[in-house]
Amino acid sequence: MARYFKYKSTADVMADAQSLGHELALADDLSPLFRPVTIGGRKAGNRLLVQPMEGCDGTLDGRPDELTFRRYQRFGGGGAKVIWGEATAICDEVRANTRQLLMAEHTLTGLEQMRRVTRAAHRAECGDDGDLLVGLQLTHSGRYSVRKPLLAMHDPLLDPLIVDKSTGRRVDASYSLLSDDDLKRIEDQFVVAARRAAHLGYDFIDLKQCHRYLLSELLAAKNRPGEYGGCLENRTRLIRNVIGRIRSEVPGLLIATRMNCYDGIPYRGVGEGENFIGQPCPHELPLVAAFGTNPHDHREEDLTEPLQVARDLRDWGVSLINVTLGNPYGNPHVIRPAEFPPIDGYYPPEHPLLGVLRHFRVARQIQAAVPEIPIVGSGYSWLQDFAPQAAAANIAAGHVALAGFGRATLSHPDFARTLQTEGRLNRKQVCRTFSYCTGLMRAKDHPLGQFPTGCPPFDKEVYGPIWKEVEQRT
Repeated sequence: MARYFKYKSTADVMADAQSLGHELALADDLSPLFRPVTIGGRKAGNRLLVQPMEGCDGTLDGRPDELTFRRYQRFGGGGAKVIWGEATAICDEVRANTRQLLMAEHTLTGLEQMRRVTRAAHRAECGDDGDLLVGLQLTHSGRYSVRKPLLAMHDPLLDPLIVDKSTGRRVDASYSLLSDDDLKRIEDQFVVAARRAAHLGYDFIDLKQCHRYLLSELLAAKNRPGEYGGCLENRTRLIRNVIGRIRSEVPGLLIATRMNCYDGIPYRGVGEGENFIGQPCPHELPLVAAFGTNPHDHREEDLTEPLQVARDLRDWGVSLINVTLGNPYGNPHVIRPAEFPPIDGYYPPEHPLLGVLRHFRVARQIQAAVPEIPIVGSGYSWLQDFAPQAAAANIAAGHVALAGFGRATLSHPDFARTLQTEGRLNRKQVCRTFSYCTGLMRAKDHPLGQFPTGCPPFDKEVYGPIWKEVEQRT
């Protein structure tokens, strides 16, 4: 299998992009990363953002645990001025894994401590947290709920890949959907969770509309009957209602959303060993259940609806949009271009740089459509040492307002402080996209049903032994 990342200089990266038929700007001047930005009337001291990186390390009843606090202490002290807290389920039945965080009465003390740990670490390392924003992602896992799939629509490509663990039954067209009344109750749950997050002192909440979890799936629900399917107005009814109620009932809380702007379709590996390459699942055209995707060619974006939704979100009162793509369970090469696949993955069917450029291209178009609000760009990790130069170039050009770093923060949580003081990342901590973190997330043979995830190669003291345990069990 070819190894793609062989770059020694920014010129190498830009030349490779050009050879693939694209332009990629990289900037030696990193100062744009350290300019303040206004988000919903609040100031963030720089343009670097820690993405919502789920650790799968909570307790079985949904509280943050020792490794959770450690992670947020490291993020808080790392120098980024926006810390996007990870997926936190709005009720127990919609958790995506057995150790996902949960917003509930019994978890409030722990979630508040997580916020306080983050801010205290920032003050200790950076001197002041007055220009730090700390948020929390609120989620309904929908079809990926661990106890039982909770579907908003039938997707002819995703349904066959889902098994109801409570019955052992594979999902098919006869599997029941959440009703309109169920979705109205879910609206209430989102509002209650937002109110609790505000009470705990979080600066913003994220209504998670990505990666084909519930709110993301509704964006694609053209074939759903009733009030929440069909036309775009219906498909955005739940998110629109939730935003309106939060603005009315929880004044002062900033509302953000991480949104899929391109779904694509699921892939599955074909071949053996390093020739186990991702191939698109067999499908009929036109596609009926892929948001932001050309219905006649899944490889192409069609941003007509995502651009409209971005404008609507702005008008409804969202202060920050984090642009992302794809489905970690269906087409992981789209969401996180990587050099090495995770345990349950496949080798990339395209040059990973094309995946990075797709992220940049889509985020740029969303930012152009809503210049009044800041857009967060994703997809930087595969660029490794050159990610800051790409982020600086994108921000300087106005293509995005902030650069979100995900996997890279697990290996290099102090990336922002290092960039500011040294002018470059620490090569000994740069994520090499080995996919160990995803491998840990997918490893389920654990007494708690889920291994915690982190970076075994570069956070060896904590996650090295955990990875060895995974290897022994597989």
